[in-house]
Amino acid sequence: MNPDRRDLIAQWAFDTRSVLGRFHVWLDDVEVEWLEGSPESEVSFVGSGLEKALMVSTAVTALGTRLYGRYGEGKGADKATVNRVKKDADAISAYAMSESLWYLSRNLPENHAIMVSLGEGLMPKAGETPEMGANPLLGFGRVYARAEVAKFVHRRALEMINRPNYGWEQFWKDIETEGITIWGVAVDTLENTSRFAKGATTGPMCVLHLFDQPLRVSLPYEGYTGSLCLPNAVVRAAERRSVLANFHTPRALILSAIQDAYPGIQPNEVHVYTLQGPSRETRLNGLWSEWRDLGVHVVEEGWELPSGGHAFTESGTYAPTVLVGPYEAQDGRTHLFLTDGYAASAEAIQAASLDPILGLTTSLCVFSSRFDVPQERERYVMQLDPDGSDFASKLGDLLAPAGGTGTSATSKTDARGVDGNAPGADSKDAKSEATTAHSDAPQHATIQHVDASEADDYRRIIRQAREAGMPLHRAFFTVDELFPRKEWRCLAISSNMLDEPYSGGAGVEDLGEGVYRVTVRASSPGRIREATLTLRLMESFEESRRVFSPLLDRLYAGESYRDRAVKISDSGRIRNELETWCAAALEPVGEIGVRLHLDRVEESVLSKEKKAFVREVLGWYKKTHPIWFDWLEIC
Repeated sequence: MNPDRRDLIAQWAFDTRSVLGRFHVWLDDVEVEWLEGSPESEVSFVGSGLEKALMVSTAVTALGTRLYGRYGEGKGADKATVNRVKKDADAISAYAMSESLWYLSRNLPENHAIMVSLGEGLMPKAGETPEMGANPLLGFGRVYARAEVAKFVHRRALEMINRPNYGWEQFWKDIETEGITIWGVAVDTLENTSRFAKGATTGPMCVLHLFDQPLRVSLPYEGYTGSLCLPNAVVRAAERRSVLANFHTPRALILSAIQDAYPGIQPNEVHVYTLQGPSRETRLNGLWSEWRDLGVHVVEEGWELPSGGHAFTESGTYAPTVLVGPYEAQDGRTHLFLTDGYAASAEAIQAASLDPILGLTTSLCVFSSRFDVPQERERYVMQLDPDGSDFASKLGDLLAPAGGTGTSATSKTDARGVDGNAPGADSKDAKSEATTAHSDAPQHATIQHVDASEADDYRRIIRQAREAGMPLHRAFFTVDELFPRKEWRCLAISSNMLDEPYSGGAGVEDLGEGVYRVTVRASSPGRIREATLTLRLMESFEESRRVFSPLLDRLYAGESYRDRAVKISDSGRIRNELETWCAAALEPVGEIGVRLHLDRVEESVLSKEKKAFVREVLGWYKKTHPIWFDWLEIC
């Protein structure tokens, strides 16, 4: 091995030693490829050493999940089994990432903290239904920093969650007064969990986006977000026509801008990726039809991508973003790939924050979590005032089927003026394409009356988004709206558990004898580097399973909590696991204490038997190690 390569490996091992040591992993080799920029490029805002540590954290999370997350054990199984596999996989990935962040945070600057602003997995999902409960995740308010900084920030985050008169503005003021720098995180430790559980050969990945400031989010939140991602060239072409290209723009105007930006391109040479499947049909069928009626190709399951891989459309809206833009097809002509539709909020915001890196513009629109109304009408619901006396009637107007049984037919008159007011509010008539581009909300002469329970459900959804800080005052917005300084920097890191068809990235590769190759990509404006890490497990495969597994899971699997050597670190590990499993069941007590309400945890998340076991174990820890566990109360 030449000296330069040996030095490269040694530098990576030194910068990432805290994470490698925590998981008993040895770094055998590193290969670095610069996809954009060069080693001389300006480093990201976190600095070279921490960037490597974050990359290794993401890679180790991908490795541990692939090896010990029960990959493929849900294939052909019933829903309950699939759900259990998904929970276990998410628990492994969230635990590995949380432990990695905790250990690398020892090397943060003294006045810095990493705080989770958005985490994928809070919302109950099964397809798009609530039957399976929420998944383990790293959720809002999780803080990683040196002890005193972490305590200060975490206390303020808890105040945002629990004190009605303590909101984002006061939180931000307190943080700045204290002289603390918070780096916000949007994280999905296991994207495409269902594909992972069912044994798909492509797609599952770990995604971590780190920002130089926290997002303007003040409560745990996960919803759905409409998202249209276009190359900057298309947006500029629309502007030359005085058209504002955003999520509400009629797709015919978007196609015209595409043809202006790429002269000679035909509609069938435009390829639009959206989520598909029966659960999305009601919400997205109108969008599919709008594109297809223009002659545009809507990407179907299995379509061969420009990368040579094959698309999947039942999940995963983050990875397709890397393909958005023009490319030369096999026929020698210019084609265009873009994404449209919606995604879960964390996934949508992660994808949108790639805009300055990839030269894209993403227009976002907050959706509700209901799937029984087409998006061309439902997308306006979140701008309604849930406290207004006419809320139910305006909601009924929006939910009424087009061409309903009224005395007048549905009108195409503009319902949203240039001020972006919700339908039913005072607005100006459309005067130009610029107005029409964001004003196509349907109007109905007849009003569909909604029952009280449905109206209350929509009120709850809107209030939850408003209280969390989602920009509901805007009909559409860009990711800039979610940052307090408007100008922001991002470090986007991803690592594949299995092959990733959109970027062409490789998944975890087993080299035999406990050695694995893991690929991880780090992107920031002007620089994209991909590192292939050769990692060796320093323990046996089964012993390493214990290293990657949450302690309570290990004990539930049969390891004796009475006989094993108890360490003070068990206290922090168990608290971390509880916050990952069932944050909603933890009630803050005093400055650092929590009260655990196991009865609040759905059985789909923790079975009745596991709840009883957790209560037994925690009771034993409280009794035998009262000082180490004085932070815990059990109801």
